[in-house]
Amino acid sequence: MSPQTVLFVSAGPGAADLITLRGARALAAAEVVLFDALTDPALRELAPHAEWIDVGKRGFCDSTKQTAINAALVKQARTGRRIVRLKGGDASVFGRLEEELIALHEAGIASEVVPGVTAAIAAAAQVQRPLTRRGSGRSVSLTTAMTQDGELQAARSADTEVFYMAGRQLAALGRKLLEAGWPADTPVLAVSRAGCADALSSDHTVAELAAASLLHRGRPTVVTVGAGARPLTAARRGVGVSGHASPTNSSNTPGLAPHQGLTRSLID
Repeated sequence: MSPQTVLFVSAGPGAADLITLRGARALAAAEVVLFDALTDPALRELAPHAEWIDVGKRGFCDSTKQTAINAALVKQARTGRRIVRLKGGDASVFGRLEEELIALHEAGIASEVVPGVTAAIAAAAQVQRPLTRRGSGRSVSLTTAMTQDGELQAARSADTEVFYMAGRQLAALGRKLLEAGWPADTPVLAVSRAGCADALSSDHTVAELAAASLLHRGRPTVVTVGAGARPLTAARRGVGVSGHASPTNSSNTPGLAPHQGLTRSLID
């Protein structure tokens, strides 16, 4: 990594070992890390001697303003040190990446982006619900539950719709989905803290989505509607039954605990 280049590293959602090998190596070479609120603290093990700067933001609470993050990136890049901007999930999916890239470009500072696992993919993997299905799930839409103006919107533009940051609007989202033409019995899957060891999943229908509010309260939640939410017909493990939150199976890999031996397991 060149000291003149800011590297955007996608950390993945939840557990530290969801970061890619390329991302882990880039993070290990960093001298300064500007990190998001939802990145796993265990990732510090990869860059223990770097300066870590918290630029996190969370909905409905005090957060670092985007303009301040942009300014901090430019300021740190001009020190000549190796800078990593560590983002949760995949930086290109609802990560405010565009604003930060533009700020660096306008300052004449080069940048690179390392892709990662986004929450929708992590949720689908944990509960074994493929987002695409042969014959019934040919398209996937990723959207936020709220617009920039704070308006709740829902549409029916794909076979599978995935709503990010939906935890506080589940009851209203159910009503909007009905208004958008989704049948009342359409399957809906809610997964909170996808990618984490304490992830929870629950199954609902569009008409009953309000029941998910209490189950996932206060937890980052992705909601999958349509083909990708449909349970598999075969026997399933770790998948919630309707109206009840169940723990998901976060990892089937023995001996790969995110907080133990992360450096050795990822970059050795």
